[in-house]
Amino acid sequence: MLAVLSSAICVLPLQARSQLAERKLLWKSVAFAIVKFNDQAPKSWNIYHTEKKGILLVHLWKRYLLLDVKEQEAYEINPQTVKPRGEDVEWSLADKPDQPLETPEWKTRDIGSMQLVRFRLGKDGHVLELEVPLLINGKPAY
Repeated sequence: MLAVLSSAICVLPLQARSQLAERKLLWKSVAFAIVKFNDQAPKSWNIYHTEKKGILLVHLWKRYLLLDVKEQEAYEINPQTVKPRGEDVEWSLADKPDQPLETPEWKTRDIGSMQLVRFRLGKDGHVLELEVPLLINGKPAY
């Protein structure tokens, strides 16, 4: 009886975590951000965030990229898994691919009131640059 009870207690947190990962999160638009693709402003873009700092969802034309700024990783997201909700979007972290894209030349630095994130998509690919607003204390404004 005690073994069954202890195993049930251990399994509950795992189930709660998997349900949390499977549920769709509301990603809110990052105000005052700037995006450059090969040093030019793309015609269609947006950057979204959740409560978790350093994780961004970038909408670039019809493509979505999940960025983990801390780990310096980018993932290609299936655009059909992202659902628009007015100015925001819904997407679940459970839909994150297993392998990140190749992103050489990743650079992150603070430039005053903005955080600059710049990386290359693939060995000889395009360069994506984001400028995300920072608070006075240097923490992300999102």
